[in-house]
Amino acid sequence: MGIQDIIEGKKQWRAHLARVKALPPDYQIVYKEMQKYFFKVGPVALTEGNLLAEIVDFFEEGVAAGKGVLELIGTDVAAFCDDLIKDSRTYADIYQESVTAKRSTTDD
Repeated sequence: MGIQDIIEGKKQWRAHLARVKALPPDYQIVYKEMQKYFFKVGPVALTEGNLLAEIVDFFEEGVAAGKGVLELIGTDVAAFCDDLIKDSRTYADIYQESVTAKRSTTDD
């Protein structure tokens, strides 16, 4: 990864954060909680895809439709997050697979 990639990544992240800040306060609070949750759980899709950007898209559509954030996602933020990543691998999964693979090679 070159310096230009890093600079471009920072520009994209700042633009993303500006979109989040443009959301109503209740949406911002829920977004930040979702972001913390995803950073803790570590879905691979978070770094390889556009999961957070897609959430902002979804929230912007909800705002445009005049809906409250809890109307969109329900009252259990963690359950909503889990449902979004239910088919995604997490870094914990990858770690567990590597530990299991090491055990099986040492058991041989």
